[in-house]
Amino acid sequence: MTHLRKLASSRSYRAEQGEFLCESPKLLAEALAWNAPVTTVVYTEETPLPASLSCRQVLVPRDVMQSVSPMESPQGVLFTCRMDDVPPLPETLMGRHYVVLDGVQDPGNVGTVLRTADAFDCDGLFLVNGCADLYNPKTVRATMGAVFRRPVWSCTAGELIAVLHKSGIPLYGAALRSDTKDARQISYEKAAVAIGSEGQGLSEEVLSFCDATIKIPMSQRCESLNAAAAATVLLWEMYR
Repeated sequence: MTHLRKLASSRSYRAEQGEFLCESPKLLAEALAWNAPVTTVVYTEETPLPASLSCRQVLVPRDVMQSVSPMESPQGVLFTCRMDDVPPLPETLMGRHYVVLDGVQDPGNVGTVLRTADAFDCDGLFLVNGCADLYNPKTVRATMGAVFRRPVWSCTAGELIAVLHKSGIPLYGAALRSDTKDARQISYEKAAVAIGSEGQGLSEEVLSFCDATIKIPMSQRCESLNAAAAATVLLWEMYR
């Protein structure tokens, strides 16, 4: 059980072990449906497991589940997945639509953006400049299974720009500067949109690489949206 607690709490331990921790029967069902490399399932007696499960299974009392689970109200199932299927950064992007998160450190926001990207058929998510770990249990939970379906790449801003340029995909940043356009006026036939943290916005490095900047029209009394909300609006614009 110490192994599970460390997977829940330590990014470096997850990377060292090549495993991450997930929770809930729904996430387990999604993992199995998308052939994720599930290694161990820990469950309580009152929680039924899928008949198709073929990995190691460990039955524990509810108090043990409570002590191991990263959630305040455990749902009766914890499981581990290997990171074998983490996609390498491709030389060329074959899709049309991508989203970039720049320094977004809230796991719930990162997970929600990936879930939204999946809903609107975005071809992938890039994480640059110290974003929350994709494999933090809070991030994984917020993806609602999209973590098993959509590619996510953690890379430097330089690596991001190199692959976008090689693929002929312009980068539009959600920020204000002299070339800022209404987000509804941009052609998203092929595009990547970059969104920064709510507190800091886009970093100067990523902003310097943007082909143009875009703004979401809103009430004058509102200064901004949080990262997940802004991403939802822009992903919808690309999708439609």
